[in-house]
Amino acid sequence: MVATSWAARLKAGLARTRDVLNTPVSELFTRGKIDEALYDELETLLLQADCGVPATEALVQEVRRKKPADGTALKGALKEAIAALLSPLEKKIDLGAARPLVIMIAGVNGSGKTTSIGKLAKWLQSQGKSVMLAAGDTFRAAAREQLIAWGARNNVPVIAQESGDPGAVVFDALGAARARKIDVLIADTAGRLPTQLHLMEEIRKVKRVAAKALDGAPHEVVLVLDANTGQNSLAQVKAFDGALGLTGLILTKLDGTARGGVVCAIAKEKPIPLLFIGVGEGIDDLRPFAARDFAEALVG
Repeated sequence: MVATSWAARLKAGLARTRDVLNTPVSELFTRGKIDEALYDELETLLLQADCGVPATEALVQEVRRKKPADGTALKGALKEAIAALLSPLEKKIDLGAARPLVIMIAGVNGSGKTTSIGKLAKWLQSQGKSVMLAAGDTFRAAAREQLIAWGARNNVPVIAQESGDPGAVVFDALGAARARKIDVLIADTAGRLPTQLHLMEEIRKVKRVAAKALDGAPHEVVLVLDANTGQNSLAQVKAFDGALGLTGLILTKLDGTARGGVVCAIAKEKPIPLLFIGVGEGIDDLRPFAARDFAEALVG
């Protein structure tokens, strides 16, 4: 039952992107004959869905290679091509890699970072793991309060300070997590733009502090992306990866965008594992990414 409801939510979340590809004007998937004009149209629609030029070219080339006879075959070939392109992004977090397993979360302001942490905590609990949160966003008091509220909602302890150094918060949280034998520590960090060099240096410092406090930490460095930003998401992935060495991504707000194709752009140009996707506001609306399910929901 859960799997069905998630598939339905994913399909609903990607409805606006799917509508781009299934526009009544083009009737791509109901044509009886495949011609050059149709391939040109497919290319245009994939670009409108924010797949980006390299991914769009690769997908159209792969569909051409299959030589579909009609619109129905074209739809099937496109699904297969998207699933194959996205499959390298599938990766499960190794929850047994360390104890505590330290997950550091980064992202720009407004990406849904703090909310994603709350949802991720809930998902980890569903996997039988004990969780602790570190309120490392010391710039924005509201972020700390929001994280504490998520902690209370999930019955998860939160290590926070009224102000001060985010590195110190993470250091204290690591000590507390080890003492309490917590399975997973999720460390929040202040939202920042890649162009804010002093803040990018600060987040690098937080990463160094974690490494000193616990060998191998942070075990996952995850960037939260807002799907509504489209191609700008790809620029963020490149910048944060250059600064931190990302191990994974969380893509949020897929329910409000026609730009779900940006996942294809990431897969083609910066294939960092997409660990989770969020398709709604509910606490259970964050789930592990599955390429084939995504392709099915994207194309319809």
